[in-house]
Amino acid sequence: MNKVELAEKIAEKLNLPRKQMETVLETFAQVVIDTLKGGNEVTLTGFGTFSARRRTARMGVNPQKPSERIEIPEVVVPKFKAGKTLKDSLKSK
Repeated sequence: MNKVELAEKIAEKLNLPRKQMETVLETFAQVVIDTLKGGNEVTLTGFGTFSARRRTARMGVNPQKPSERIEIPEVVVPKFKAGKTLKDSLKSK
């Protein structure tokens, strides 16, 4: 399911225009991104937690030349941890 399909489903359930729901989803994504950039987490109780984690620099192997070692730089990556309600609903499937 992509963003447009998700917006259509939510709009259908709430009897709202699809375009309005697309705007809500875009705003939600931007707020989550801005919050993570600020070093904070976004928690939707029962659904999950969005956070940013720092992956430290490390040595790796060049896939084109396996004998060559390369340094992989430190990077900040997004992380999502599923909440209890989401986990439980998938287990009972």
